[in-house]
Parts: sequence; structure tokens; C-alpha cells
Amino acid sequence: MRNDEVAEMLETLANLLEFKGENPFKLNAYRKAARVLRDLTEDVATLVRENRLKELPGIGESIEKKIVQAVATGKIEKLTEVMKTVPPGISRIMQISGVGPRTAALVHEKLGISTVEEFNEAARTGKLAGLPGIGAKKAAGFVGAIKFAKASSKRMLLGDALPLAEKIIAQLEERGVRGAVAAGSLRRMCETIGDIDILVAGADSGRIIGAFTKLPEVRRILGAGGTKASIVLESGVQVDLRVVPPESFGAALQYFTGSKAHGIHLRTMAHERGLKLSEYGVFKGERRIAGRTEEEVYRALKLPLIPPELREDRGEIEAAQKGKLPSLVQLEDIHGDLHVHTKWSDGRNTIEEMARAAKALGRKYIAISDHTIALKVFGGLDVDGLMKEVAEVRAVAKKLRGITLLTGTEMDIRADGTLDLPDEALAKLDFVIASVHSAFKQDKEKMTQRIIKAVENPNVDCIGHLTGRLLGRREGYVVDVEAVLKAAARNGTAIELNANPLRLDLTDQACHRAKELGVKVVINTDAHNTEDLQLMRYGVATARRGWLEKSDVLNARATPPKGKRGSR
Repeated sequence: MRNDEVAEMLETLANLLEFKGENPFKLNAYRKAARVLRDLTEDVATLVRENRLKELPGIGESIEKKIVQAVATGKIEKLTEVMKTVPPGISRIMQISGVGPRTAALVHEKLGISTVEEFNEAARTGKLAGLPGIGAKKAAGFVGAIKFAKASSKRMLLGDALPLAEKIIAQLEERGVRGAVAAGSLRRMCETIGDIDILVAGADSGRIIGAFTKLPEVRRILGAGGTKASIVLESGVQVDLRVVPPESFGAALQYFTGSKAHGIHLRTMAHERGLKLSEYGVFKGERRIAGRTEEEVYRALKLPLIPPELREDRGEIEAAQKGKLPSLVQLEDIHGDLHVHTKWSDGRNTIEEMARAAKALGRKYIAISDHTIALKVFGGLDVDGLMKEVAEVRAVAKKLRGITLLTGTEMDIRADGTLDLPDEALAKLDFVIASVHSAFKQDKEKMTQRIIKAVENPNVDCIGHLTGRLLGRREGYVVDVEAVLKAAARNGTAIELNANPLRLDLTDQACHRAKELGVKVVINTDAHNTEDLQLMRYGVATARRGWLEKSDVLNARATPPKGKRGSR
């Protein structure tokens, strides 16, 4: 059982028990345990085998027993028992946007609904509209949510969602709407995004909503009125707008940025201090004491402003209380790009074109890192070809001023862990990346040892895109990330955070673990053309979610790293 599979079982158990009306404190314990498991870089099976589950926060004896059962048998007895008492379609109903366990329980009790199809029909025909807390508008929203889920089951990549949100905000500004901000998972820079949420402070909500619903790309208006509007763009993406009064803007931005777990933690803290925190502000009795800015909101809870990327309830609130929030790496801290392809393999531009484009972006150095012979179909180079490329890199470097060109390669790690080029050739290069590009179906032990063998090679400076995943297209190969990171720490090998939005590999959790182990991370674009060099911001966003600071990032150094052979 993978960590996410066990976490999914615990979350399902919590939802079904809430549907049945169980104690909410017990349910929150299951959900917190699920979040802890999802954030782990170490395999839960290893923790079970070594009897270390109770070392994890929130894992008591009862939950420990359930996790052990899941790992040993693929089932949780309690979940199996509960599922027998709940109609099988209820779990699917609870996955509809805006529908939680309580709503599912309500419609089941009052109307006998137990499938998504029945729920959709009841919403469409008006049967839901008469139930407590569900009006005609909300029921219509459920119908839209079901249609949208069917039409667009996949989430957007961060690299698609962020430019789209920026375009919408720019169009709103052209129409006189000032101060629009993207919220939700996009503001937290999650690797994939559902709907795009936009927040605006203003008194004239009618004018703002009118400008929003008249944007050029609008295909359909799902709803508009009062202070909210929802549209579907020609691309099929849903965008939700909310207008709030200026005095509540900071509180609303904090609330709608999320995450849900972070917000719950803050509201609990506020309650303990005799305060009430909501999207309208921080209140002491009936008096609003904060809300205009996010800084005000956090200050009212005696906290510094917590960066949006950290708001996942993974210890950021505790760190803020202790004054130990990290000073997160920023895009302007990145001085180099150590993974760049050219026409020498599968790139689209010449060495000089890539170098000039990187210089225009403010980079001080780049490493030319074309593929090796195992990827011959992509123009992979043998030793002779690589040495010819090295000669050209050095010739171009003599022509250019203001940027340093490093010689390098992205070398294939073969199925047996040997490298695609001999050590004597690698020793002549400035920076060597080793990556897996084949034999993805190897079992976990073989894949892990294969990569560790490359980590241990004194000529390998960095491991590229560690898990090989392509978001929304391909799951990564199975590898023990924890074991590789520990090997990297022992050998002084850096690990790449591939900034291509299809990869974002390392994950944010693995970045955090690398930081804890003292492993240097390299944020690279893996650019195959000059436009790709601008992907760096997505890697930086993931690094920030992983708590990385400037000192944790190898290419945040102003001068080119020397690699392992030069002791960095």
C-alpha cells in the first residue's frame, strides 16, 4: 500500500462516519492522520515494519492499528464495516463540489438519494431546493458542478492556470477593476489547480461583476449577482469571482486562499483567545478588530504573516509562533540554470541562442546539458559528439560577456545503474546530471538502488527529475525517495527540482525533506527552447511550498557551483 492509498482510506472512513453522524473530533483525527501520511517521504510500510508509526504527529493507538491493517491486508476493518452500512454511491455524491457528508446525509434522509444520478435529477427538477439550507440557486449550482466535473475531470497544471489567471486580472484592470487577486490553491501555488478563484475589494460590486462577465473568453455565465459570479471560459475552465468590502478584504483573502486545514487551525486559535475569525474579519464580540489586510488578521492572532505557499497546516503555524518561519527563496535569488538542452540533442535552439536568452532573463550562468547516447532517438551524444559540443560551448563562451557557460550533460542512468558515458569523459565536464529515462517498470528496490548507484558516483553532481512523473499524463516510477535523499546527503549529490509544470519533480514534501537532510536542491528549467527558460518561476513556487531558503538552493549562488569534484 502506498502512502496516498492508506491516506485515502482514512479520509473515506472519516467522510462516511460523518455521514452517519459520528463525533467530529474523531473524524478530524482521521483526516489529520491522512494529511500526515500524504506528506511523508518515507514509506508507511517501513514505519509499520520498524514500529515507528507513533513517532508521527496525530497517530495514536487506534489509528496506528488501522494503518497496520491497511499495510498488511490492503483493508481497514472499520472501513469495511462502515461501508456495509452506507449505500455505495454516497462516497461519489460527497465528491461533488460543494457537497459534504452533511449534505449527503440530508438528501439521503429526506429524499432517499444514494447515487450521483439521483442527486443530479433531484437538483435539476427542484426537489433539492426545498431542503433546509438548499435553495434554488444552490441546487442549480450542484447541477453545474456535476456537469463541469464530467466535462473536465482533470485539474489544470499550475503552468496553465497561473498565466490564465494573470490574463484575466490584466483584462479586468483594462476595464477599470483594480486590486484583483487570485486566491485558492493557485495562490498557494499547488502543482495542480481546480477552479480559478479571484477576489476583488470594492464597493461597486455590480460594475465589477459586469466587467467580469463580459470578458472576451466567456463561454457561459453560471451565475452573477450580488457579490459573486461564476463563468466558464472557452477553454472549459471555470473562474469564480467574489467582491468584498475593503475593510474585509484581508480576512477574505486569507479565508479563500486556504488551505482548509490551515484555516481551521487559525479559527481554533482565535476561539481560544476569545475571538472569532471569518472571511469578514477578526471580531472581539461584535467589534471587528482586524480584516483590512492579511497582516492585520495574522497580527490579531499574534502571528507574523505566513506566506501563502506554506499554508497547508504542516507546521507553519507552530514555526510562526516560535519566530522560525523560513525566509523563502525568491525568483530573483536564482542566478543560474544548470539543465539546458540545445540542437545538439532534442532542443530547438543553438547554444548561443539559449545563452543570450538566459542572459536577457538575468541569469549569470547556465550549463548546457544535452542527452547522451542511450537516448539516440532524441539526438543523444556519444563521447566523441559530447567533446565536440564542449568545444562549441567554450567557443561561444569566449564571444559572450555577462554570462558564464558551463559544459555538462544529462546522462542516462541505465537499468543496471551504470552510466551512459565513461567516468573519464564525465570528469572533463563542469556539471553532470544523471537521470532515468527507461525501464520505468522496475520494482522499487531495483529502481532505488539503480539511482543510488548514480548518486554515489563522484562524477555525478545532480540527479534529474527524481520520480520521472508527468503530471496528468504518467505516474512516476516507484522509488524510495527517502533512501535516495539520504544517499545524496552522504555523497554531497544535489537533487533537481525540475521546474517544468508537467514535472515539478521534486515534490514540495520531498523538497522539505531534502532541506531537513541538508541535501542541496537545484531548481532547473530543463529548457528545450528559449521560451522554456521562463519556467523557472514554477520551480521556485514549488521550492517555496517545500520551505526552501536561498541557502538550500545550489543555483541561488551568484557564482557557478563547482560540482562535487570541486567540493561545490
